[in-house]
Amino acid sequence: MDADAVSKPRGSVRSSVRSFVLRAGRMSRAQRRSYETLFSLYGLKVDEVNAPVDSERLFANAAPLAVEIGFGMGTATAAIAEQNPGINYLGIDVHRPGIGRLLWEIENRGLKNIRIIEGDAVEFIDGKLMDNSVCAFHLFFPDPWPKKRHHKRRLVTRPFTDLLAAKLKPGGYIYMATDWADYGDWALGELSATPGLANKYGAFAPPQNWRPQTEFERKGIKKNHEVRELYFLKS
Repeated sequence: MDADAVSKPRGSVRSSVRSFVLRAGRMSRAQRRSYETLFSLYGLKVDEVNAPVDSERLFANAAPLAVEIGFGMGTATAAIAEQNPGINYLGIDVHRPGIGRLLWEIENRGLKNIRIIEGDAVEFIDGKLMDNSVCAFHLFFPDPWPKKRHHKRRLVTRPFTDLLAAKLKPGGYIYMATDWADYGDWALGELSATPGLANKYGAFAPPQNWRPQTEFERKGIKKNHEVRELYFLKS
């Protein structure tokens, strides 16, 4: 495939949105072992990925491609992939303890339909993915940046949502869940204002029974946080 098939880099997206804060996280022995022994089989670093991503070559099949941005410890990711063997899942994250855990899940469950990208999701989506190539984007409990002065760092904001819409196939969807009501309201406004996207439910979405609870979600529920879910389709 020709690299020109990828949209021209959107400098305004990369400069205005960073999808993560790199925190020092302690890896368990099992996570470190999985990272050291399995990453070469199931993972790539962002700068190792040729543009545009050749999904058929990466997974050795032509199944639809779903992308998860920030998969945490990866248990929900693995469960969804196991339930949907006809869909390929590409998880993007920077935190190695979680990458190590998801690698263990992949090996333990014998999953063939997950690959991991280690690095900045914005850089990868902007520079490596073809337009109209993704059937779904999953964003489960992204960093809410609760302080008002940090709201500009939130991932689900324009122009990044415009970028996601460009990468989606017609009929594809963006599915976000958050346990911060304020972030849910914010994201609802940003996604509603994104050209080409339509809210499937008109407001917040009902809980999707195919999505397992995540560790972050359980912690939020214990703190009496309200979980809000959003489901937008590309028209």
